[in-house]
Amino acid sequence: MGACSGDKRVLVIGSGGREHALCWKLAASPQVAQLFCAPGNGGTGSVATDVPIAATDLDGLARFAREERIDLTVVGPEAPLVAGIVDRFRADGLAVFGPSAAAARLEGSKAFAKEFMARHHIPTAAYACFTKVAPALAYVRDQGAPIVVKASGLAAGKGVIVAETVAEAEAAVRAILAEGAFGDAGAEVVIEQCLAGEECSVIAITDGRALFTLPAAQDHKRIGEGDTGPNTGGMGAYCPAPALTPVLAEQVEQEVLRPVVDGMAADGTPFVGVVYAGLMIGPDGPKVLEFNVRFGDPECQPLMASLEDDLYEVLAAAARGELAGHTPHPRPGAALTVVLAAAGYPGSYPKGETITGVAEAEADPNVVVFHAGTRLDGGRLVTAGGRVLGVTGLGATLAEARERAYAACDRIDFAGKTLRRDIGARAL
Repeated sequence: MGACSGDKRVLVIGSGGREHALCWKLAASPQVAQLFCAPGNGGTGSVATDVPIAATDLDGLARFAREERIDLTVVGPEAPLVAGIVDRFRADGLAVFGPSAAAARLEGSKAFAKEFMARHHIPTAAYACFTKVAPALAYVRDQGAPIVVKASGLAAGKGVIVAETVAEAEAAVRAILAEGAFGDAGAEVVIEQCLAGEECSVIAITDGRALFTLPAAQDHKRIGEGDTGPNTGGMGAYCPAPALTPVLAEQVEQEVLRPVVDGMAADGTPFVGVVYAGLMIGPDGPKVLEFNVRFGDPECQPLMASLEDDLYEVLAAAARGELAGHTPHPRPGAALTVVLAAAGYPGSYPKGETITGVAEAEADPNVVVFHAGTRLDGGRLVTAGGRVLGVTGLGATLAEARERAYAACDRIDFAGKTLRRDIGARAL
């Protein structure tokens, strides 16, 4: 990445593929002299200095940022945002990119998000919220199936059950509310109408007023090809997603993103950070499935690989409330990321398997491999999580980006390597 002529010191919080992608992009900024990642993974050390502080250790992170005179902290995952890390940093006079705890409820509580959407007339599926089993079951029987049952709190992308039958929905309600399948995240359930159509994600950076909207991306949530099997944190993504035409993109900006920013300000909880709208594009136009308050993972990986702007400049401007006038410049063509997962994911999986072939995969200048669940064990790179690597290909077309990504995937090996071979297939 380019020589560092700047003097900015930046801290990225988190340890996944998203954080490696953010570090990789921030390291390319001529303004960034020193980059830290806490706690990082087996790949972040190639572009940043890893710091052994957990993403949830708010005191430790704030202390590090003070002592190291960090100019900007970028928070990757949702848990520290919902726990109030931004409020903590701001109280210490530290510049930080991300929403306050009050604004982060948009992801931290699906019940809060649905009520917010109803209040601010943002299009979404019909729903009801429950904390008790009996009324939730009665609602399911009344509505019929297919129907969607969600744990209201943070469940690492796994707390959503799309039930094809009433029996399946009833089992999901009991598992969440009565059996505690998702712990505290399942103290409340949101039960909503099952929307049909094409899914896509629109991610925008905001300073609480202006929007810096990135190209639409499409994630692939299910573990199996043809969108089968259990939900995961995401098995691959690409951008731009053709499902979001320019006309629909403008509609999303006006009917979804703008009302979020204006509604949060009106409610007294101005939103600074990333607004991620998970959308279903159906016959009635786009409707919101969920909001996240951080870059999606894996969507962040193809988005960062295809963004030509200086990411430090954009995030620092947003943190200062000076984003107006910044517009995104995505490179022409497409980017596609394939996730290589451990055998057994999203259930239990082994760790410590030796990974080979990453350097060979990256020998193609149009390929970048982002690490997620990896760590260095002596000189060996080994698996350390469910989603192990995100292999990203760039191309003039989606087909070309896809071909490069899969060719690179075939050069990488570890015991139990699991991947979907149909990432991007629907768009092609």
